[in-house]
Amino acid sequence: MKGLIKFEEVAMLAFSAWLFSTTGYAWYWFWVFLLAPDISMIGYLAGPRIGAWSYNFFHHKALGLFLIFAGWFALAPLITAVGIVLFGHSSMDRAFGYGLKFTDDFKHTHLGWIGKGDV
Repeated sequence: MKGLIKFEEVAMLAFSAWLFSTTGYAWYWFWVFLLAPDISMIGYLAGPRIGAWSYNFFHHKALGLFLIFAGWFALAPLITAVGIVLFGHSSMDRAFGYGLKFTDDFKHTHLGWIGKGDV
C-alpha cells in the first residue's frame, strides 16, 4: 500500500510540473523553486511548536490548492504558479516520506516516524 501511495504522490508532482508549464513561465522555474517551501523550517529556530506550525502551513496541500484557484480567479498567474509549486513540493515530500509535523519532534510526522522504518 505504501508503494501505491508514493506512486500517487509522484503522479501529483508530475501533474504539478505539467500544470506549471501552462502558466506561461519557463518550465525550469518550477524546478528552481521546488525546494523553496523548506525555508519554512526556519521556524524551528523558535522551537518545535512554532517550527511545526510554520512547516505545516507551507506544506499543506490545501494552501497550494487555494493559491492555485485564487490566482486563477484573480487572473494573477504568479499566485497560481506559487500555488502549483507549493502543491508539487508537498507531493514530493510525501513521496519521500516527509509528512506534516507533530510538535514533539521534527521526525514525528502524520506518515509515521522519519528514519524508523515505518515511513
